[in-house]
Amino acid sequence: MTDTAKKETAAAPADRGRTTVADGVVEKIAGLAARDVVGVHAMGSGLARTFGAVRDRVPGGGKSVTRGVKAEVGEVQTALDLEIVVDYGVAIADVARSVRENVISAVERMTGLEVVEVNIAVTDVKLPDEEDDEEPEPRLQ
Repeated sequence: MTDTAKKETAAAPADRGRTTVADGVVEKIAGLAARDVVGVHAMGSGLARTFGAVRDRVPGGGKSVTRGVKAEVGEVQTALDLEIVVDYGVAIADVARSVRENVISAVERMTGLEVVEVNIAVTDVKLPDEEDDEEPEPRLQ
């Protein structure tokens, strides 16, 4: 076999090997993208936010960006389920559409995976006079 023939049959360097993306990576990307949408107050159901607030107060622990996000990742596709809390007065259908568009754009751009669906469950509405479930972290410990 000549050197030219060897070069023609060899795969390009970028095609040698396989890249896998963990579910947690997709969940983080989707969680951050969903939170960027105006009208999204929080992620997760009330129960998940309560447990998350307790867990997040552990020293060294930050807010969980994956709260309210579940991803199923295959080799070339992913599907996502999101739970969101919206601000009172927003058009829920518009917020859901914006969340879906933002999440799909971010996940596909960053991972190269095709997002086949983004299911959104609106679990609560944040009223203007309602206090947040999550208390602010104290500045001093």
